[in-house]
This record gives sequence, structure tokens and C-alpha cells, in this order.
Amino acid sequence: MNLLPSPVDCLNAIARIDAPYARQGMRYGSGPRHILDVYPAAASGPAPVIVFFYGGGWEGGERGNYFFVGSALASRGFTTVIPDYRVYPEVRFPGFVEDAAAVMRWTVDRIAEVGGDRRRLIVMGHSAGAHIAAMLAFDRKWLASVDLDARIELRAMVGLAGPYDFLPLRSRTLKKIFGPEEDLAETQPINFVDALAPPAFLATGTIDLTVRPANTLRLAERIRRVGGEVELKLYKRVNHRTLVGALARPLRFLAPVLDDVTSFALKHSHPQAPVDWAAAPGRIA
Repeated sequence: MNLLPSPVDCLNAIARIDAPYARQGMRYGSGPRHILDVYPAAASGPAPVIVFFYGGGWEGGERGNYFFVGSALASRGFTTVIPDYRVYPEVRFPGFVEDAAAVMRWTVDRIAEVGGDRRRLIVMGHSAGAHIAAMLAFDRKWLASVDLDARIELRAMVGLAGPYDFLPLRSRTLKKIFGPEEDLAETQPINFVDALAPPAFLATGTIDLTVRPANTLRLAERIRRVGGEVELKLYKRVNHRTLVGALARPLRFLAPVLDDVTSFALKHSHPQAPVDWAAAPGRIA
């Protein structure tokens, strides 16, 4: 039996030192994985909100493993929501996206109870969670299914090492999660990009071998091409895991991920920030 703590356990233990209070185990649906945690912002007054979806290959993940993410974002002034969601084999696409839409509905309806401002909402994800965040931001039918409008409800989208354009599928498991073949185009966030989408912050590590950086580069280029707004960051000597790990205090020396994400998020969640994304200039920063 291995009694040594995992790297994630260590990051979370350190994050709990002087961490903001977290409200854990709040329910947004009826299933065993329809539960979320909220990290109230370390600031007074209604705070901007980030909803963070973790990765796990659409097959796993636990919200409790991302205490370090919630506490980091809360310390920078964002009320942060981190949900669990159903994964394969319990569901296939689009089950996890439907759960994500339900999380957004809960957030709009309930976040004021914990000091968040529903009018200043940003969706964020890492890996498979970035795919989910991008689907919510770019394919407007998912939020429309819960009576929300991505063009109005979302101030911005943040994606860390996301698979946005990952066809053809070679993995048997991925073929089961996303099939059948004739419907695969509907699973790719890049296919739904238009000039009306919220601004996007896209980041990847240059040595990521899990989700190739080309996914991020292609999505950024597509957003720029249609006249949308995108900020692109490529971090040298950072891989798939250390990209999100760099949000934690002990690993921030690896890359300024937290500074870059929160700078972008603060800019776009400012109370006076424009929400007419159709007028936003296309750029890659």
C-alpha cells in the first residue's frame, strides 16, 4: 500500500493554509455526481464568477482534487464554482455538456447567495473541462437548453490545454464517448466559432503530449479569422498537468498562468466591460 500523498494532495494541503472558506457539497441536480463546491471571493461586495470544469478524459475526475484551483481564483477576487459532472461510461456525449449547462443555470440562479454576481460570469476549464467550457461558449444551443444565452450570460471563456479540434478519433474509448462517426462534427468546439462568441483566453504548454498544442493554435486562429477576440499564451517547458498545476502556489514559478488568467478575467468581468462581442476586434495577443 502506498501511503505517500499524491502531488495533488500536497498542492491541496498547501492551498488550505489561509484558504478562503469553501461551501462544499451543494446540489445542482438529482444524480450522485450533480454536486458542486463554491469558493467565495476573498473580497467584499458582489464578485465576478468563474465556473471551472476539470479534466479527466471525460472518464473521471473529482471536484475535491481541485481545491487548489478554487482557492487560487477566490484569492484573486473571483467567486469560483467547481462541479462534478457525469462521465463515461455513465454517459456519452453530450451528457457531460448537458450537466455543465445545468451548472450554469444553477450558478445564474443561486450564486448571489454566496456573494457572486451573475452578470459577471466566466466559464473556464482544463483539458476535457476546457472542451466542455468551449462547447458552452461557442455552441449556443447548450445554454439555450436551460434558457440562457451565451452571448449575454458569459463575459468570457478560459481554456487550458483543451481538445477543441481532435478528429479523427483513434482511441476506441473516444469513439464510444463521441460516436457515431456521422455526428462527430457536432462534438468539436472549433466548428461553432463565430464573431458573436465571448472573448477567449487560450493557453497551452509547449511540451504537452496529452492534448497537442495544435488544438489551441487552431482554435485561436479560427476565432481570429471570424473576427472574434482571443488571447493566446504558449508556456515553455510546461506540460499538460503542470499547466493547471501552475495555478497552485508551489508551482507558480513554472509559468504565470494564474496572473494571466486573472488579468484577462478581471478585464472582461469589469462591471463596465462591454458585452456586445460582435463589435470586439479580432486579435491574438
